Amino acid sequence: MSMNVQPDLDFIKDMKAAGGDTLKKCFQCATCSVVCPLSSDDNPFPRREMIYAQWGLKDKLVGDPNVMLCHQCGDCTTYCPRGAKPGDVLGAIRAYAYKFYGWPSGLAKLASSGKNLPMLIGIPSVVILIMWLVSGGLHIPSTEQFAHAGYGQFFGHWDFRLLAKNVFFIDLIMLPTVGLALYASYKGVSAMWKAMSENAGVGEALYKPSAPQFIKEFLWPSIVEIVEHNRFRECTTNADRVRGHLPLMWAFMALFFVTIYSAFAQDVLGIFIPSLHGPMSLWNPVKILANVGAIALVVGTGILWGNRSQMEADGQVSRTFYDWFLIWMIMGVGVTGIAAELFRLIGIASVGYVTYYLHLVSVMMLFLYMPYTKFAHLVYRTFAMAFERYRDSAYVKNPLNEE
Repeated sequence: MSMNVQPDLDFIKDMKAAGGDTLKKCFQCATCSVVCPLSSDDNPFPRREMIYAQWGLKDKLVGDPNVMLCHQCGDCTTYCPRGAKPGDVLGAIRAYAYKFYGWPSGLAKLASSGKNLPMLIGIPSVVILIMWLVSGGLHIPSTEQFAHAGYGQFFGHWDFRLLAKNVFFIDLIMLPTVGLALYASYKGVSAMWKAMSENAGVGEALYKPSAPQFIKEFLWPSIVEIVEHNRFRECTTNADRVRGHLPLMWAFMALFFVTIYSAFAQDVLGIFIPSLHGPMSLWNPVKILANVGAIALVVGTGILWGNRSQMEADGQVSRTFYDWFLIWMIMGVGVTGIAAELFRLIGIASVGYVTYYLHLVSVMMLFLYMPYTKFAHLVYRTFAMAFERYRDSAYVKNPLNEE
């Protein structure tokens, strides 16, 4: 029986550029599947994916949940006798998938290449600078004003008690950015779920779970597994990555809580308690949590930075923009945030305001490019794990037909 294979040459070209250039060294010995903790007798991962990649079968790979389930722990690359680096190949496939599923496509393509870095930085820099100009707040405050208001009047001040001017402009910048990221993630995950269903032969469900059932039975267990880092702990070659991922994960959770609390305090409680529009006391429990979270963010990113650099130096992985762009963005958010607070505490308004501007640029970049960078793995992997549970559930498989 013959099979007509139609390779996607553009896909192969993109994959090689994103770190999958060692693919041609693979000669299907299956060592990678032997050492990979995700592999099983009926799921020879990543050997099957390496075959698909060599054949250029893009549609098979972008709809393969295993590609998203891979933690790129490095075990397969370490034991590959030919130096094919399957981990890099799978990372390159994921990088392509984020561009393939990305919406709008222009923004997804922009975020996929290092040659676009000036524009990637320039877009949020210009947006925030224009808002700073429009707000009338583009000035350096006096030492007394800075000590009193901190960055609470970065975009100026008005007497409208229902909403502080600074909060209004930050909301005007960040809420549409977050909204775009969420909608783009929804579009991408929906398309991926459809592709995974088609590839896995999942037809019409016997009966569809309701939204609460889906969250309880499939999505929530996947989130818990990610938080506990269970699969990361199965890795051996790059087990130290857990030391970087865990503080980073807890930092994001802490800073997410601080952001929600601050928004509620500023936008709601601030109506009745105007003093909440000023800088928080250093001894405020929420402020302490924010500082601890910021330090954990920098420490976790620093560990991953060092780990990645060492792996590249040892020849275990290839250096790619896809891997480094996220590290740079997160480090930028953490360093500028901590530096801005230090400059406020010592009262250097000029440097502090410039640093705070860079902090806002970094935060906007992180949100704006989330669906198209390595950060998107958090979303796509979560739903791939949920799909893994769903396809083997009674919603899809009739238990009466099981032998």
